[in-house]
Amino acid sequence: MVDADIVVVGAGAAGLSLVHRLPADAPHRAAPSVVLIDPPPGPLRAPRRTWCFWESGPGRFDAATTASWEWLRVRSRDGAAVLRHIAPARYKMIRSDDFEALVERDLKDRPGLRRLEATAGAVSALPDGSVGVRATDAAGTRLDLRARWVFDSRPPDRPPPARTRLLQHFRGWFVRSRRPVFDPAVVDLMDFRTRQPERGLSFGYVLPTGRHTALVEYTEFGPAPLPSDAYDAALEDYTRRVLRTGDLEILSTEQGVIPMTDAVFERRAPGSGAVFRIGAGGGATRASTGYTFAAVQRQCDAVAGAVRAGRRPAPPAPHPARARLMDAVLLRALDTGRVDGPDLFFRLFDRVPAGRLLRFLDGRSRLYEDLAVGVRTPVLPMLRTAAELPLLPRRHF
Repeated sequence: MVDADIVVVGAGAAGLSLVHRLPADAPHRAAPSVVLIDPPPGPLRAPRRTWCFWESGPGRFDAATTASWEWLRVRSRDGAAVLRHIAPARYKMIRSDDFEALVERDLKDRPGLRRLEATAGAVSALPDGSVGVRATDAAGTRLDLRARWVFDSRPPDRPPPARTRLLQHFRGWFVRSRRPVFDPAVVDLMDFRTRQPERGLSFGYVLPTGRHTALVEYTEFGPAPLPSDAYDAALEDYTRRVLRTGDLEILSTEQGVIPMTDAVFERRAPGSGAVFRIGAGGGATRASTGYTFAAVQRQCDAVAGAVRAGRRPAPPAPHPARARLMDAVLLRALDTGRVDGPDLFFRLFDRVPAGRLLRFLDGRSRLYEDLAVGVRTPVLPMLRTAAELPLLPRRHF
């Protein structure tokens, strides 16, 4: 039996961010002992990926940042462009390999921290009020752990019921061009000059790291992912027809699926007041955009602060209730086709000041700002959607 104050299950963005923040020392009390469980190499480990977010001033993970930008651009289907300067904020890009290397360097030789390469299984309350975690290492040996608190970053076995569920699915190429075709000062956040699907919407996403290099993604909001060759065909069309890049060298690829849902993700596991869910499984993904990384950081900050103060470290809701309601309305309006997605997003960036829009997307806007954003959307279809939401049953997708 391995005893610890805290067990963190999963060493992805949420698990590593939390362990990175947990105090290595604490005033007037001993620092907590921590066990971090990371699955062995294989299908349970998350693939390499890229996270983007915006923040003002120096950030905790700046040393791992690949690039950052002060200018964002959105293009309509006919090519009209809105260019927004977001200073003092910057839009930042972190690749998971660099993030993991930074965290591992900072955690090296940290007292009270133990890392286990094992597959976590059942997590359950024990009679003495602690929590048991059953795990199996790569050799098949069973490991039993006992902790005061457990933070589980794994996705739930079954997604909770929802009224609406779309998927944000994408494939990206890290590319190098022969000609200097990219503007390293500007991110193309949503470029709707892609061929639009019959249901949902699509856009190009360009994160330039130099005049010749960029991450170029093709993204859809829709009911189901595409085959890999369909993504490659869409990227080929976007880079050649729209961006006019000419010949490209594809350095590497990434692909992913992010659920966009109005499901309610519980932050406490049933049956125990000491097992908490963090990360996407704890509701950190913003339903209307798919952004997760910044909300994970807010969630982990709050948990670590509670541990440091000796309080029960229940994770707070990553997004306010009003933001979740607005997300539910938007998702339903998009899914029913009542609003035109490309037109809606272009209109928001065109008509809402950048600072207000970023606060809105972060869930930090005030009520009057939410109303100011709301009147820039198709009001009648959105009101109709809001009125029907309470009547819709939640179901498993």
